[in-house]
Amino acid sequence: MKIPLWSSWLPLALAACSPSHAPDPSASHGVATQPSSNAAAPVATTAPALGGYHWQLRDAVDGNNQRLDGLFDGSGKPLQLDFTDDRISVSHACNGIGGSYRIVDGHLLTGPLMQTMMACAEPVLMQREKTIKHVLGAKPALITSSADGQTLLSLAAADGTTLTFAGQPTAEKRYGSPGTIGFLEVAAEPVACQHPLPPANNCLLVRQLHYDDRGLRSGEPGPWQPLAQPIEGYEHQPGVRNVLRVKRYTLPDPPAGAASSAYVLDMVVESGTAPPDPE
Repeated sequence: MKIPLWSSWLPLALAACSPSHAPDPSASHGVATQPSSNAAAPVATTAPALGGYHWQLRDAVDGNNQRLDGLFDGSGKPLQLDFTDDRISVSHACNGIGGSYRIVDGHLLTGPLMQTMMACAEPVLMQREKTIKHVLGAKPALITSSADGQTLLSLAAADGTTLTFAGQPTAEKRYGSPGTIGFLEVAAEPVACQHPLPPANNCLLVRQLHYDDRGLRSGEPGPWQPLAQPIEGYEHQPGVRNVLRVKRYTLPDPPAGAASSAYVLDMVVESGTAPPDPE
């Protein structure tokens, strides 16, 4: 008998997923807008709109309007900013960086920023970290615009250094809901399955895990089952077992035979090379 994989979902189990507190409305005055020369229309300027996108670096210039080529490496993982109501995070630099923020008179004001303490050999990652820390520390002006149908966000420091980010809609924005948190263990090796979507007709072999409100594993895991659809944002490496925190989004009116839900990677909780024995 086929057992539904997501017959029950956990409430939020880890503190990192707790809802953020709303910023002080008296301190937030919105974001400046600046339509580009080929902009179709001004972009919404409220602070919450920032949280609807993953902001990926598209262009960067210094105070002499010279492009900062050292921030780009063609890897497909550009410097990225993400916002909640009162937190900002930086990824795809040498270290992960994050902290609180406010928008005051069209400027981004960050609180003390925390970061990991990794050393990186790649010059582009070191340059990204140096540049974004400089710009964020300069209380940059925020300018939103749109070009060629894409939402843009620029951070402009007083010395002229300007970083322009293109907005990629978050899963919440694309699917129209906050999604539901759950945990999946992915076996080290995929299995053959009869489905046209996964590459080479291979499916991830997964089972549902449970965690308590302290973030500790609890209860019995679910049965191993092939997952005949991708997990957005997850790239499986054969031979590596992973525990994933994922978000599940219900798809309205899916076509006949298509999946009724979408799965999006939230974070990798655990990894290992020794596969467990599927039961």
